[in-house]
Amino acid sequence: MTNTSTLMAFHVNCSVQRRPSLFQNIHRLKTRLSSSYKPLLKELKQLPMQLDVPQSIRNASVKLLDALVDSMFQFADQPILSSQSNFAPVDELNEPFVITSIEGKIPDDFPEGVFIRNGPNPLFGGLKSTTSIFGKTGHMWIEGEGMLHALYFDKESDSGNWTVLYKSRHVETETFKLEKKRNKPSFLPAIEGSSPAILTSYLLNMLRFGKVNKDLSNTNVFEHSGKFYSIAENHLPQEIDIFSLQTLGDWDINGAWHRPFTAHPKTAPGTGELVVFGVDAMKPYMEVGVVSADGRRLVHKVDLKLKRCPLSHDMGVTERYNVIIDFPLTIDLHRLIKGGPLIKFDNKEYARIGIMPRYGDVDSVRWFAVEPNCTFHILNCFEEGAEVVVRGCRSLESIISESYGMDLEESEWVSGRLRSKLPVQQSTFSTNDELLFCRFYEWRLNMKTGEVKERNLTGTKCSLEFPMINPSFNGLKNKFGYTQMVHEPASISSGMPKFGGLAKLFFEETATWEGEQAEGHIKVEYHEFERNTFCTGSAFVPKEGGLEEDDGWIITFVHDEDTDTSKVYIIDTNNFTSEPVAKITLPCRVPYGFHGAFMPIPSHD
Repeated sequence: MTNTSTLMAFHVNCSVQRRPSLFQNIHRLKTRLSSSYKPLLKELKQLPMQLDVPQSIRNASVKLLDALVDSMFQFADQPILSSQSNFAPVDELNEPFVITSIEGKIPDDFPEGVFIRNGPNPLFGGLKSTTSIFGKTGHMWIEGEGMLHALYFDKESDSGNWTVLYKSRHVETETFKLEKKRNKPSFLPAIEGSSPAILTSYLLNMLRFGKVNKDLSNTNVFEHSGKFYSIAENHLPQEIDIFSLQTLGDWDINGAWHRPFTAHPKTAPGTGELVVFGVDAMKPYMEVGVVSADGRRLVHKVDLKLKRCPLSHDMGVTERYNVIIDFPLTIDLHRLIKGGPLIKFDNKEYARIGIMPRYGDVDSVRWFAVEPNCTFHILNCFEEGAEVVVRGCRSLESIISESYGMDLEESEWVSGRLRSKLPVQQSTFSTNDELLFCRFYEWRLNMKTGEVKERNLTGTKCSLEFPMINPSFNGLKNKFGYTQMVHEPASISSGMPKFGGLAKLFFEETATWEGEQAEGHIKVEYHEFERNTFCTGSAFVPKEGGLEEDDGWIITFVHDEDTDTSKVYIIDTNNFTSEPVAKITLPCRVPYGFHGAFMPIPSHD
């Protein structure tokens, strides 16, 4: 499971920082795609690239291309099932709304700060598909312009009373502003669909806008050196004013980073440096970078010289190492040109984890072969003796791939992978469904002997995704972890991932079932929500002055589909199975989204 972005917004990147002219776009297209698109670009290569033509002719050329798109491509809204209603977009709520409906009590030692969550909120009413003579393309369910939903916690110093405010706002990337100005869908969907239609969409998007896909910025929110950023891995982070939610522009590390940027950068323990990576469908397929603790300099960057483009969504750090995953979910333009899928999971291909010294070069990376799998999210990594321990959410198939072989229209191979054509049983799911759902997993990589030990930590009772820990233990050995818990029947019936609860993982305690020890499995506690209530964007909030790793709360957005009401729950992690200590009713519906974070800063500063 992923968002996605997460899972997550996964896109081929051919972006530039300013919108260039049509003829510059042709030149850029030639430069970047010539190795893959030689059959398509043979005639384009004959065009002179430095044409001295009046601006009026340039404008006419763009208008001609727009007219061509309008005449050849028909946009349509993608249908939304009733079980998918809370994936539909909502309007912004720019002005702060004072929350008055709170069931329970916000704890006195809860920190002041901002709980913020990112997620897709498509413009113009929802996700689109297009039909043309080249075939059909459509948006994936993880696409859609990013929208930030923020809850502000401010405590009066005299009375101790809490003021809670809510607001929401789109992340205004350059492509967001471009389509808003045009007041209509303009970028052709270019990820899901028939190969000829995708390739044509790439070409026309590049010629018209200088990039093949929109900059969505819909997956995660992170902080570095006191600044806040929205991110999806198809583009650069967008700096955000955390209080107004205004988008302040691209963050390219003072001009040093010119490629996609992971949605899950990691802060290195001890130094405060930010470790990042970016994948691209063009060589170099993956580069790793280290950003200074003050955010002003890119102090290290290396091309890992991979032989394929893995759709890597996450990474890990330890005190000394960067942890890279190279698993067989790949993006391949050559495969697309030959009529195959752009994105494909192939469990017959190799899978490996790379352990790289913080400032290492390509030759310093130690690669460990592991069993083929799909892992989007890593909970944590740490060093223990000679071993590097990696823990994450692992599945044997991928919901973002055509390889699953379900009987669907070709253009629906991503959005329909979870959807069952049979009546959903509340207590069972098929073997194929089980392959798609994640189980919590551990890899132990011995840096001295090269040995790999891997195991399922939690069995198959529940599917767990979107992991989180106390952020103070990132890169260090931790005793506890938390995840969202997949509601498998609801996910299968809607074709979308839904999370009906939370789980707390006890890494140093062994599971017991009916008084007998469960072989090799750790203890897990579950917090299940009410019927037809699902969560997104969960985050761990450390208790001010807490003495133990698990002193704190899980905060999460939830939505009750029976009443169409959205709330925020605060759950005490030391009384995990008990009722939330506070349920905060929001003034409007909050669609399901991706990752959330709690920023412990006084909201009145």
